[in-house]
Amino acid sequence: MTTWPATMWIVRHGESAGNVARDAAHASGADRIELSARDVDIPLSPLGKEQASALGNWFAAQRPSERPELILSSPYVRAQDTARTIAAALGDLPLRIDERLREKEFGILDGLTTQGVAALQPDQAEFRRLLGKFYHRPPGGESWCDVVFRLRSILDTIALHHGGRRVLIVAHQVVVLCLRYVIEELSEAEILAIDREGDVANCSVTEYRTDPGGQPRLVGYNVTAPLAGEAAVTTETAEPKGVRG
Repeated sequence: MTTWPATMWIVRHGESAGNVARDAAHASGADRIELSARDVDIPLSPLGKEQASALGNWFAAQRPSERPELILSSPYVRAQDTARTIAAALGDLPLRIDERLREKEFGILDGLTTQGVAALQPDQAEFRRLLGKFYHRPPGGESWCDVVFRLRSILDTIALHHGGRRVLIVAHQVVVLCLRYVIEELSEAEILAIDREGDVANCSVTEYRTDPGGQPRLVGYNVTAPLAGEAAVTTETAEPKGVRG
């Protein structure tokens, strides 16, 4: 029998420098996002640092019995920086890095805007149209199914080592959505419908609590209230490629 954490929060990292560059590329109609480093090395923007600090303060203001006991983070710098900021606000909470929480890999589409994919990789644009975003895997990259596969593995690890505890996960937009897909046993159509409703905001909180029957129940999705009054809320725009999560 799977033993779920008593409470599990899933947080998307704060706004990154890559998010800012992506927005600028879309606004200018560029094919490529101007990036100065690997996607894994993209840091938080100044606003992203403020968002992470605001979220850390929000968690620290909760009763001790309502705070995370440990944090699991994607290895990407923007996620690690968000996680470390929250951990510091909670008194240097234990922080573990797990590569299974990394951003979805875009392969040959990395760094391209939606317009850039259509202009520079038209075959991939057509494959994605035919297969849908859940199953399309660009060369050298991942489909949502590939992300789901590694997330099933980390949820098994969490159940084995952290059952009954309060666990905070810091990761990326697609990871947040794919975790919902696995935890709630959603269909492809259901998770894509949620995706179409709106993007996952930077430093938003998705929360599960395990009920008396041992099942995780969603009690909040994409909640940005912890940022109120301390930092502006940012979300994804349109259908970006490359640095997304």
